[in-house]
Amino acid sequence: MNHQQLINGCQEEWDLYVQHPFVKQLGQGELAKPSFQHYLQQDYLYLIHYARAFALAVFKSETPAQMRASMPSLTGLAQEEIALHIQYCKAWGLEEEDVLAIPEGVATVAYTRYLIDAGVQGDLTDLYAALVPCALGYAHVGQWLMQGDNCKLQDNPYADWVEVYAGDDYQKSAMATTAFFDELIADIDIDSKRGQRIQQHFTTATRMEIAFWQQGLDLSA
Repeated sequence: MNHQQLINGCQEEWDLYVQHPFVKQLGQGELAKPSFQHYLQQDYLYLIHYARAFALAVFKSETPAQMRASMPSLTGLAQEEIALHIQYCKAWGLEEEDVLAIPEGVATVAYTRYLIDAGVQGDLTDLYAALVPCALGYAHVGQWLMQGDNCKLQDNPYADWVEVYAGDDYQKSAMATTAFFDELIADIDIDSKRGQRIQQHFTTATRMEIAFWQQGLDLSA
């Protein structure tokens, strides 16, 4: 089994995730500023739990090699990405204390707790099946936005965001995470009971990503 088979198993959901109206509006520079600010606020709260999930991945690892595979994501999130996200929020008029003071959106709570639950109840492979749709999906979003007329960068207030996820650094990081996941699931038959559980985690996390975009459009809290 590999990640592409899992995408194929939820193709409709995956396409809606990658080409969500939130993404399309962002790519054209038409997304309402309050929607993007709300997304940034919730994404900061999400990243905190995302880092916790990678810490759990280290704990769930059975070998030092598996530990080392998760460490770049954990250290990158804890030491760099969360701090950079706050700087980005500030550029959009959002101070860290204000972001931390807002309630987690329903979609944020559901998604982040699902990640942790997948790891606590399952093993490292279960956890990665729930984690990979975020890392890989944002890479696909970046790729899709750079195709054809899907995005205009000139005079687009969200151009920096697009360039981050379409950029080489993020693409390489996402592919490394996905490659490790493919190693974990290589010997699993997708039609087996175990394979279908992995598919369920992957599909559910993809659905959570759709809800996360939609939360930005709806400005729900």
